[in-house]
Amino acid sequence: MEIDQIDRRILAVLQKSGRMSNADLAEKVHLSASACHRRVQRLEKEGIIRDYVALLDPRKMGRPTTVFVEITLSGQADEVLDAFEKAVARVPDVLECHLMAGTADYLLKVVAGDTEDFARIHRKYLATLPGVAQLQSSFALRTVRQTTALAV
Repeated sequence: MEIDQIDRRILAVLQKSGRMSNADLAEKVHLSASACHRRVQRLEKEGIIRDYVALLDPRKMGRPTTVFVEITLSGQADEVLDAFEKAVARVPDVLECHLMAGTADYLLKVVAGDTEDFARIHRKYLATLPGVAQLQSSFALRTVRQTTALAV
């Protein structure tokens, strides 16, 4: 599917304000409401718009501590990777998990209340993940830039 400039404008606006009414969106991108609605439906159907979510403030939710955890597994066999990925998907404090190229096999983004809470998460979940040979945790001191919006 080809994305034109109008689609890009729609996507840019929706990434910043996903709860906007179709009429307001159409006005912002200079389309009729019906044409705008058809385009949004097409972008959803094609999977370009994957979902609509509410983004929560971690601090206000009592989770101000962000920790990046590098995980090295004991092996690279498919069954080791699959077992790890299934288990890590069930850890509620893991916001992101990425299979990496480089020294670590996986990079996790974990949120916690504080260092004691992270110690609990580490003991209860991370240290018990299948196939884990080594964990390296780095605490974020400050978030300089964070966005969910892709450049369109």
